[in-house]
Amino acid sequence: MFKNLNKKVLIISAVFVLILGGAGGFFWWQNREIKGSQADYVVKETAEGKIVENKKAGLTVEVPEGWEIKKMETEEGSMVIHTLGVEGKNWNEIVVPPLTKGCGIDVSVVYKRMDFEEIKDEVRRIHWGLNIKSEEFEEITINNYSAFKNTFDSEILGSAISIYIPSKNKLYDIDLYWAPDEKEKCVQEFDKFLETVSIQ
Repeated sequence: MFKNLNKKVLIISAVFVLILGGAGGFFWWQNREIKGSQADYVVKETAEGKIVENKKAGLTVEVPEGWEIKKMETEEGSMVIHTLGVEGKNWNEIVVPPLTKGCGIDVSVVYKRMDFEEIKDEVRRIHWGLNIKSEEFEEITINNYSAFKNTFDSEILGSAISIYIPSKNKLYDIDLYWAPDEKEKCVQEFDKFLETVSIQ
């Protein structure tokens, strides 16, 4: 009897934790100052390769050679760049983490002024319901921009690196996801990609 009771308590506790974590993330998501759309991202072919420009956000990035681009149907407009043949979960015709093959980079802009401590608090709040196995935070520099790096491993999303670059009233969010056996290759490509990030 006690065994069954303990099992029920554990199940109810787990569901409660997931609901609270999801609710916390949901309320943060809803309270963001969202002013962008997927139409803000324009892909240009140049002699050097593909460039994605978001004039409204003052953001320009170069697409790694041979990678594909997809725009996500979300309120603020996200852009996903991934290797050919990427595999993972499918959501609205887009492959999302956890990935089982390849690499993916997600780029989005939140129109809200935030400092590193606020970013860290929000990330921890969102991660609370994602079964995080390990997590690291560090302040870094990306092309002379002060940035905040979060490396984590989640049972739900898999392994990832998130880069947050606050600038005036905007927060640039650039995330890397990879298949378990492709970390080294994906991180190398991501480091090259970050060198192309230009913010005005």
